[in-house]
Amino acid sequence: MSNSWQQLGGQRMPKVFDPYVERTAARLLRSLKGSGGAIPLHQIQFSNTIIQYLLDKKKAQIKNTGHGFLLAVVEKF
Repeated sequence: MSNSWQQLGGQRMPKVFDPYVERTAARLLRSLKGSGGAIPLHQIQFSNTIIQYLLDKKKAQIKNTGHGFLLAVVEKF
């Protein structure tokens, strides 16, 4: 379990480790990497929870192309 905390109703609550979310997020991340690093957001058939998990972990980011939004892998240098 991670030591990160979230603010909830004025109380500090530990974030709960969810193996399903972890596995599903890893599957989405593999799909992103296999698709050239980015997928149009409207084509993703994963829940908002899974997408938000990758955004929170800074493993993915949303890019505005001017014609729509992409979910893209965060490039590490």
